[in-house]
Amino acid sequence: MLMSSNHTAFRQSMALNITVFRQFMATIFSVIFFLVALILTFLTGEALFQGFVGNIGLVEAVIKSINMAIVALAIFELGLVVNKEYACKEGEQNLIVVLRRTVPRFVSIVCIALVLEGLLLVIKYSQLGPASNLNYPAIIIISAAILLAALGIFMRLTDDSHNNHNKILFNDKKMQADSESIGNSHHSLNQ
Repeated sequence: MLMSSNHTAFRQSMALNITVFRQFMATIFSVIFFLVALILTFLTGEALFQGFVGNIGLVEAVIKSINMAIVALAIFELGLVVNKEYACKEGEQNLIVVLRRTVPRFVSIVCIALVLEGLLLVIKYSQLGPASNLNYPAIIIISAAILLAALGIFMRLTDDSHNNHNKILFNDKKMQADSESIGNSHHSLNQ
């Protein structure tokens, strides 16, 4: 009996140490992501400033700053996800619930970044002349569409609400059938 209680105490101690270590590492990674996002935000402003001063072309500066701002936003979102899901939680047991909360936010930011990058490249390459350069932006935009479709499939396959909806609908129909049969039996009793 004493051996069993010592073993249980050891397991709880190990679980606590792993949780503390996980929260510590998550905090470090989220701080790193936030710092990188902040640095990229400052570089975005610096690129715009260089365009206004005239060191580089204004259109090139705007495209460069938009690219950096998009990457900064994606990295910031990744820092938020790491901080929210790993540093602040005691330990979520259901992996699907955690993934359904975090994956859509990050993938949607990446999809937006890819589409904007593709559109910026379309603008840039359309000014250069040959239409063969437009293959790369088209591939980027198609990749974003595939990624968004994959996210939709993931969300649909991990969604339990459509199953619950069917159960509710089935229960409503069963209750309606039961009430009709009770109503019919009551009606037949009155006659």
